[in-house]
Amino acid sequence: MPIVAVFQDPTFNRDKYDEAVRKLAGKDKLESPADWPVEGLLTHIAADGEDGFYVVDVWESQDAFDRFGQTLGPLLQEAGVEGGHDFYQVHTFVSA
Repeated sequence: MPIVAVFQDPTFNRDKYDEAVRKLAGKDKLESPADWPVEGLLTHIAADGEDGFYVVDVWESQDAFDRFGQTLGPLLQEAGVEGGHDFYQVHTFVSA
């Protein structure tokens, strides 16, 4: 079952996101699901918000996200990001 992973933390900002992207994908910008080190990503959104920088992903399953988290977790720790994700079961998912 698909899940939504939402990340927002006071220690997270655009610069730390960009640093993690460079380490994760070896380039400055994520452009397709092929840029992720594991399969299972359906949607990725990163944006500035009123309370800081947000990342919202939809993954095929919690297991797919967990596989990704094994790579992402150490990168975020290295960048000084302390928070974690909130997870929600998807009720409806429509993609163009």
